Amino acid sequence: MEPLTKKNRLSLYQEMYRIRRFEEIAIDMFRRDKIYGLLHSYIGEEPIAVGVETHLRKEDYVSGTHRSHGHALAKGMRMDRMMAELFGRRTGYNKGKGGSMHIADLSQGMLSANGIVGGGIGIAVGAAFSAKYRGTDNVAVTFFGDGAINRSTFHESMNLAAIWNLPCVFVVENNNWAITMPSWRSSKVKNLDARAFGYGIPGVAVDGTNVEEVYEIAGKAIDRARSGEGPTLMVCKATRHKGHQEGDTQDYRPPEELAACQAIDGMKNYREFLLSSAITTEEEIKAIEAEVEQEANEALDFAANSPFPNPEEALDDLFGDLK
Repeated sequence: MEPLTKKNRLSLYQEMYRIRRFEEIAIDMFRRDKIYGLLHSYIGEEPIAVGVETHLRKEDYVSGTHRSHGHALAKGMRMDRMMAELFGRRTGYNKGKGGSMHIADLSQGMLSANGIVGGGIGIAVGAAFSAKYRGTDNVAVTFFGDGAINRSTFHESMNLAAIWNLPCVFVVENNNWAITMPSWRSSKVKNLDARAFGYGIPGVAVDGTNVEEVYEIAGKAIDRARSGEGPTLMVCKATRHKGHQEGDTQDYRPPEELAACQAIDGMKNYREFLLSSAITTEEEIKAIEAEVEQEANEALDFAANSPFPNPEEALDDLFGDLK
């Protein structure tokens, strides 16, 4: 695992800021009726995607959730084509047909976001099996929420990955709310990382608001998988700042709980850490933010000025070529 240097740390901040600005702009565009379908914000959980995926290579695999803009950006996908996809434009990653919950780019190892709860878990295990079968040292990472950990998909996939010793890392983004269901009502197990021991693999709880802690634990898990030692379960706690989707008023959350969670902002805390520790300067931070702002503004212009797909293209790309 590469040790953290000033360059690494600034890169971690930049990637978190990229996700934050993408999400803020997407929310604004959604409210202006420029984005079609549902929109699930990743704000507050940026340290998880960045801390994990910084260790991945282009040829490694990621499967996501309905809340996967952060996963896609951290995997190296472009802001402009992602924004175009949300706008339903032909220049989007999936030609405007996938939308927010189905963004994919196989050339970057992004196997897809997934609108089905836990739907990406088995896909990642399949990719991990493929990597091992082909004799590569590629790794598959699957992200899913605390709500998905009770589905049969999770248990069956964990069992297969364990008994076949597959290079897969399971990352639970425990934001404590499966839509309106708090995790303490859906599981008798208080510490979700304990689930790992039933399958004979390591399980570890991580502060999902601390990007360096995520980076350290994920680095070990990914190195372990890449060296043939099998899967790991990471449970990253980072309670979501926004509702399940845009428009969710979160009336089901106690106001004091919501306020306490929103006060913990891993991205902003990391900015303060970099400055207070004299790792960087305000000028360097502002230069990074200005670079991201330019990228985000160009992405918005690209999306807004891109064409819609032609109606006759509606059925294109639905089926593979069987020849």
